[in-house]
Amino acid sequence: MIAAITYIAKLPSGTRGFLTINTILNWFNIVGQWAGTASIDFSLAQLIQVIVLLSTGGNNGGGYLASKYVVYAFHAVILLSHAIINSLSITWLSFFGQFAALWNMLGVFVLMIAIPVVATERASAKFVFTHFNTDNSARIHSNLYIFVLGLLMSQYTLSGYDASAHMTEETKNADRNGPIGIISAIGISLIVGWGYILGITFAVKDIPYLLSPDNDAGGYAIAEVFYLAFKSRYGNGVGGIICLWIVAIAIYFCGMGSMTSNSRMTYAFSRDGAMPFSSLWHKVNKLEVPINAVWLSAFISLCMALPSLGSLVAFQAMASVATTAVYIAYALPILFRVMLAHKSFVPGPFNLGRYSVLVGWIAVLWVATITVLFSLPVSYPVTKDTLNYTPVAVGGLFTFVLLSWIVSARHWFKGPITNLGG
Repeated sequence: MIAAITYIAKLPSGTRGFLTINTILNWFNIVGQWAGTASIDFSLAQLIQVIVLLSTGGNNGGGYLASKYVVYAFHAVILLSHAIINSLSITWLSFFGQFAALWNMLGVFVLMIAIPVVATERASAKFVFTHFNTDNSARIHSNLYIFVLGLLMSQYTLSGYDASAHMTEETKNADRNGPIGIISAIGISLIVGWGYILGITFAVKDIPYLLSPDNDAGGYAIAEVFYLAFKSRYGNGVGGIICLWIVAIAIYFCGMGSMTSNSRMTYAFSRDGAMPFSSLWHKVNKLEVPINAVWLSAFISLCMALPSLGSLVAFQAMASVATTAVYIAYALPILFRVMLAHKSFVPGPFNLGRYSVLVGWIAVLWVATITVLFSLPVSYPVTKDTLNYTPVAVGGLFTFVLLSWIVSARHWFKGPITNLGG
């Protein structure tokens, strides 16, 4: 992906069609990343709400259930802390990043072992690998349809690994270490994430109850799994609450890394003069941190959570938007590589050799597929409260960017500024 973007950057400034696509893919990427930070931090705010609820007695024991305004305040505080951390020097960011990686690895292994071991009842392998919850409030009874919708969370988890690309200007030997970082992130997420899901799923028995708003966690399924596992064995759910804090801290670091990535993307995009008030957003401070881009990213992510005050359904589309938008941005440079630069493309020191084109086409076709799948309804009947707003949001973004290019940007945008020689 890095090499494909470099190819686009080297196109002559008169190649207006390519610059149009380049602008669109960058806007899809940056908006998708802002949405990703918003959805991660808001998810953490919701989890903290559930932890408070369980810690004060649970839904059935008079526990405190925070209002949507309190949850939004949690979200704001989390974003503020992330902005402060991302205003520190790269040395501190590196330290937090390494600690986050260690926490995630150890935390996942603790949870994937502890929860099924503590649970007094465990699901069978047949249930874990073959059961589909067709008895659901969404009125979706097709196994295939349920499987397709379940892909969203997997894709959402595997998005954002291009953070290595956005940090390349602060990375030694970036032409090799950048791609290695991306592939390593994918591999680790695949193996560790799959193990975590398996461990938790073996502790699941009664799915309708886990999703019921009348349970102790108020319908927050994973929290109820943790809570019930310890409560059924020890008579109280304290251990489950501790496990939830392990998850919460992991999500916190994930949001921190997401803001690091999108603030660097904001910096690079504004350095190219492609954003309103670009001269403001690409400034760096004495620590060589794009400080204004950091705080802009935090502010936009805060604003993106505002729909939650009116409709959680509309905000839930944020995860879909974050996933769909960034994957479209991933796929476009790859499409250029396999279609238009098949003969002229010069591979970097890290490449897939003769398999590059094949893997590229698979990636493009997969992104095209999931873009359609993630626009499908997730609940029936389809009403204003159950509508999947993803196609509306993505289509609106595309229309806005294209119109801004036609009206204004095409007259002054000359293409990305590159620090590469040649």
